[in-house]
Amino acid sequence: MKQLLNTLYVMTQGAYLSLDHETVRVEVEGKLQMQVPLHHIGAVVTFGNVMISPFFLGKCADDGRTVVILDRNGRFKCRMVGKTSGNVLLRQAQYEAVRDEVKATAIARNMVAGKVKNARQVLLRGARETSHAEEIDALHKAAAVLADALFHLKDNTDIDHVRGLEGESANAYFHVFDRMVKEDDKPTFAMKGRNRRPPLDPINGLLSFLYTLLLNDCISAVEGVGLDSQMGFLHALRPGRPSLGLDLMEEFRSVLADRLALTLINRKQITGKDFEVRSGGATYLNDDGRKTVVVAYQKRKQDEFHHPLLDEQVPFGLLPHVQARLLARHLRGDLEAYMPLLYS
Repeated sequence: MKQLLNTLYVMTQGAYLSLDHETVRVEVEGKLQMQVPLHHIGAVVTFGNVMISPFFLGKCADDGRTVVILDRNGRFKCRMVGKTSGNVLLRQAQYEAVRDEVKATAIARNMVAGKVKNARQVLLRGARETSHAEEIDALHKAAAVLADALFHLKDNTDIDHVRGLEGESANAYFHVFDRMVKEDDKPTFAMKGRNRRPPLDPINGLLSFLYTLLLNDCISAVEGVGLDSQMGFLHALRPGRPSLGLDLMEEFRSVLADRLALTLINRKQITGKDFEVRSGGATYLNDDGRKTVVVAYQKRKQDEFHHPLLDEQVPFGLLPHVQARLLARHLRGDLEAYMPLLYS
C-alpha cells in the first residue's frame, strides 16, 4: 500500500522553496518560515507568486514527487512530473481499452454509477439532517432522480447515453445542493446550479477550489500506478485534458469535496468574508479562505474509511490510489470489471 504522505501547499506570495540536503526550506523575504524533511512530502502545490529553486525541482523529479503550479485563485497552470512510472504493457492495455467501445463504456458506466450512488447518499444524509419538510421533500425527489439514473445505467452500452445520465443526475443534484446549507447561511451560499470558469457565487467558488485539489490527487494516483492521465473513458479526449484524472475524480466529488464544503459552511469555518468578487462577478476564496480549506482538506484525507472491496480501513487520502490500482488490475485482466468506490 502506498504510504499516505503530506502535500505541501505554499500560498504565501513571494515565498521561495529551496533544497537543503534532505529538507525543503520555505523562505519569505529571506527569512526562514519552515523547513520540512522531504520524506514527509508526497507532492508540492504552489499558488501564485511562489518561486522554486532548480535544485529542488530536480530533486522532486528524481524522487517522483509531483509539483503543481496554480494561479493565486487555484486555477491550474502547469504540472511537473519525473520519469514515467509503471509498465509500458499496462499503458498499452489502457490504450487498447480506450479504443474498445464496449470495454470503455463498461468502465465509464461503472464510474458514473459510483458517482451517482455516492451523490445520492449525500442527498439522503442531508434529508436526515434537516427538520424542514420542504427541504426533505426536495432532497428526496432529487435522490429519486439519481436512483432512476442508476437503474437506467445498468447494462447500458451507449457511451452518449451514459454521459447523458451523468449530466441529468448532476443537474438534479446541484439543483438542491444548497438545501443542505443551514438556514442562517442560505442567503450567502445560495446556489443557482453549478457554474465555473469562473464560479459566480461563493458556494461554486468553494466547490471549484476543492475540485482542483481533488483533481491533482487523482492525477497523481493514476500516474503513480503507471497509467496515462490523458487517456480517459468517460471524459472525451482533448489535447492537454487529464481525462482519466477527471474520470477517477467523479466518484470522489461528493465524498471528498461536497461533504467537506457543506461541513465548512455549516460549522461557519467558511463564511462570506472568506470570498472576494472580481470583475464580471467571478467569486473566489481569498487568502484566509484558501488556507482554511486546505487545512480542512488535509485533515479530511487523514480520516479512515472501510473499503468494501478490500475489507479494511483506508485513509481517504489513499482512496484515489486504491481505485487507480483496481482500474490497473482490471486493464491487465486480473479483475473482471472495474469496481468504483461506493460510500455509505
